[in-house]
Amino acid sequence: MAQDTLPALAAAGAAMGLSAGFAPGPLLSLVLSQTLAHGPGEGVKVALAPLVTDTPIILAAWLVLSRLSGSPAVLGVLSLAGACLLGRYGWDCLSAPPPDAGDPARAPRSLLRGVAANFANPHPYLFWTTVGVPMLLDAANSGPWAVAVFLAVFYAAIVGAKILAALVAGRFRRFLGSRSYRLLMAGLGLSLFYYAVAFARHGFSLLGGT
Repeated sequence: MAQDTLPALAAAGAAMGLSAGFAPGPLLSLVLSQTLAHGPGEGVKVALAPLVTDTPIILAAWLVLSRLSGSPAVLGVLSLAGACLLGRYGWDCLSAPPPDAGDPARAPRSLLRGVAANFANPHPYLFWTTVGVPMLLDAANSGPWAVAVFLAVFYAAIVGAKILAALVAGRFRRFLGSRSYRLLMAGLGLSLFYYAVAFARHGFSLLGGT
């Protein structure tokens, strides 16, 4: 998993962020429903939720996993769990139906709704514990800039993808069921399979060295 160059980290952050941003799930469904009910501006507010919710998750996972850095077996198991999670996300990208673009007639409190939905969603906790923070700890060996690059590109990708989804849903709703959308998701799914293999190899190498 040695993603120790800035371009490699940027590519990983972009692939994972775009996949999480465009993949069907609770937050994207809320982005679309708020957009269709109240306009793209409300969908954009929901898209900003990860910037609020993820910081405590990342810090908690960093504190725990940094203390386990001297336990190759534990890190190996976490890497294999991360590989399984990325594989599952990749499969979801390839097989999931288009996101539900319902039209709820609720009053907007979009950022609050987005924060609540993301805190209740298990995916950020699983991702940062088994994939994101292990990559950050690995990147930290190359210096703080490496960590900053991954985080900056990841959040630009995930938030940007959801903002784009809101803008597209506001004007071109049919895109969400189009062949272009399916091809985009297929490409993102294949990129996640690549990183799943990298995590699996890293996990087995850690377990083999114990």
